[in-house]
Amino acid sequence: MTQGDAEPIRLPMAELQVAKAADRQFQLPKEPPTEDYRKLLFELEAAGEIEVLRVPEPFVEVDTKFGRKKKVPLENTWHHKSCGQCGHIPGYSTSIFWLNREFGFNYHDPREQTSCTAWNYYASSTSNPAAQAAVACRNFAQAKLDGYFPLIHCGTSYGHYKEVRAQLLHHPELRNQVRKILARLNLPFVFPEEIVHYSEWVHVMREKIAERQVRDFSSITVTVHPACHYHKLVVEDAIYDADLYDGQRTAIVSGVVTALGAKVADYSTWHDCCGFGFRHILVSRDFSRSFATIRKIERMKEEADPDVTLTHDTGCVTTLDKSQFSTQAHNRNVGIPVMSDAQFAALSMGAHPYLVCQLHWHGVDMKPLLEQMGIDHEKAWKEFEEVADKLEKSPESYLTWEEV
Repeated sequence: MTQGDAEPIRLPMAELQVAKAADRQFQLPKEPPTEDYRKLLFELEAAGEIEVLRVPEPFVEVDTKFGRKKKVPLENTWHHKSCGQCGHIPGYSTSIFWLNREFGFNYHDPREQTSCTAWNYYASSTSNPAAQAAVACRNFAQAKLDGYFPLIHCGTSYGHYKEVRAQLLHHPELRNQVRKILARLNLPFVFPEEIVHYSEWVHVMREKIAERQVRDFSSITVTVHPACHYHKLVVEDAIYDADLYDGQRTAIVSGVVTALGAKVADYSTWHDCCGFGFRHILVSRDFSRSFATIRKIERMKEEADPDVTLTHDTGCVTTLDKSQFSTQAHNRNVGIPVMSDAQFAALSMGAHPYLVCQLHWHGVDMKPLLEQMGIDHEKAWKEFEEVADKLEKSPESYLTWEEV
């Protein structure tokens, strides 16, 4: 301001009495503030508009954000795989399958699945609602024909399919477009009763996983990154638990860590994106890497100094893990191993770190963490090399589940 200017207007600040998170009590709303999507799905089914694919038994019911119950099937699941997991973190998917096999659960690994194409939608907006919804329903139709219920590996697909569901529920013209596309493919128009993410399956299985635990994780400190596409998109679908963070954050991943005897350490930027951001990772990769390492990894290091970071989405594992090399080159305070909750759970039950969890695909050195878990990584790597040599000599052969 210069001399002679009018005095600035100063508005009184509202005195908001906001309790700290530690002092707040968990309270569910008397009535959920969002619509009941299952009720709407069943109404459309009764009207002959769509077929609802029911959650098969056995299933576990869990509380979601606003107190509604969600059914999570234990088996008879159709595994909707992730493009990024299969391409960048193959041990992520194989750990999920390994866990299912260890418990003797019936599941299906489909060859007829297509990509959800959600990255195309979120990153460039070049698709259209009918195409996106038809791809989703085409996969769900295939699950029905195969006789299984879809279990979504990718957080992006999970969030995207929830948005597709909302569009189908409220736009009859979109349903008509999708119905015509599916008719040309000779496929039924079906939608699942629940959209279930694999990490929800790991969550409801956490006590059974702990019963089969053979490695001591009590000395391990973990920071958790909850995936945005899990708990920020269609928020009422995410699982919450009053015993974890007093019901004020999603219970996913943290519940597994606690069940396995490790320590969950808090940090200030837990709610921030991992840095992936879809469009950012395509057009401004340096921004993504900077955000992932400086806003997330460095904060974890400074505030919690964890032994490992766990998350539950393809893009999150990839970005948090494989961005650290860039800031390590500039001597930043990084260097935290990153893996999925499924890999962590599998390791606790004795899974091979390289043949099953395939940790050699990760960017940050895992050896100190493996030693802390009581794993002889030199012996494990020698076993892996022996298998690799065998496959190299016999290109037509492949590694079987029985061999791992």
